[in-house]
Amino acid sequence: MQKAVLLSNGVSMPLVGFGTYKIRGKDLIFPLIKAALQSGYRSFDTAAVYRNECEIGEALRHYLPEFNLKREDIFITSKLSPRDQGSERCQQAVDNSLTSLQVDYLDLFLIHWPGCQKLKPSDPANRELRSQSWATLEKIYEAGKVRAIGVSNYTLSHLTHLIGQSSVIPHVNQVEYHPHYPQEELKLYCESQGIHLQAYSSLGTTVKKSPLLQDPVVASVATRCSASPAQVLLRWATQQGIGLNQEH
Repeated sequence: MQKAVLLSNGVSMPLVGFGTYKIRGKDLIFPLIKAALQSGYRSFDTAAVYRNECEIGEALRHYLPEFNLKREDIFITSKLSPRDQGSERCQQAVDNSLTSLQVDYLDLFLIHWPGCQKLKPSDPANRELRSQSWATLEKIYEAGKVRAIGVSNYTLSHLTHLIGQSSVIPHVNQVEYHPHYPQEELKLYCESQGIHLQAYSSLGTTVKKSPLLQDPVVASVATRCSASPAQVLLRWATQQGIGLNQEH
């Protein structure tokens, strides 16, 4: 669990993180965070839209001393909600995440989606607002409130436009990435720009019966390697140097 990747700015990020999508409520979050720390997880991924930052902050503050850990021993990621795109709202959103998580800095902060709430994907205001958000994140990064900045769900066209007008190239692009959706062209582009590609939904979508876990090729490899299908899928990503947040 200690294997890490070095981002382009020299920040070390654990290759495997603990994803917290759909995990809400103190009664659920506290025992899960404790179990995660006990199992060796040192990276925790949340977002404003997950509505669990406060409980995660409380749980980490409560349990870190129990495992002889300090704030600098863990890696915390959060993300900008689509409703908070734009200069002022982005600044306020980062401040809110810092307060909710009870920390002085975040290790990684991502723009969660390239689009904005209530705007159609074709609306040109999306591009302007996400550009404002990125410019704001660059200033927050330079001020030391976040150690790395990045994006999530950005396509090749989103990235090329962003890089063409930015002083800081995203350190991370977090996207859906697995054998049924490999996004090879995007992966190669990110590699060429020094952007770390981080996967989510590594076991497939959050439906009860993931097609990936039922895939006959995955099942065959799992049998041959005496592993579970989930272990095979996670290894498929990490052996390529792709980080992931394991969802629970």
